[in-house]
Amino acid sequence: MRALVLLVICLLVSCGAIAPPAPKGSVDHVVLLWLKRPGNEEDRKAVRAASDELRGIPGLVFLDHGTPLASDRPVVDDSFDVGLVMRFDSVESLRVYETHPVHVKKVEEVLRPLSRRLLVYDVIR
Repeated sequence: MRALVLLVICLLVSCGAIAPPAPKGSVDHVVLLWLKRPGNEEDRKAVRAASDELRGIPGLVFLDHGTPLASDRPVVDDSFDVGLVMRFDSVESLRVYETHPVHVKKVEEVLRPLSRRLLVYDVIR
């Protein structure tokens, strides 16, 4: 049994499931989008594809996207359609990202036209 537990822990660590702590000064950038056509899978795919194109922007060290986990808990907002989670190595990198041509283009061509509401949280470490 002990060997099985050690194997599972090794697999989790080697697969990246247990992430190292974020470095001091890094910034987590969380974007929640409510679509004009709520639940529309084609619009969700377009948002995910557009966000994937942001991966090459300097200073962006992590990017992932998903949909809300349904919850009955009153403190949980599961009303959005797509969530984006990004990590930048610094506040300066976040500022560069905000005006980077690829980001500006994806916001103007995809995110803004498809979204009725967009909410952003930035958390510094």
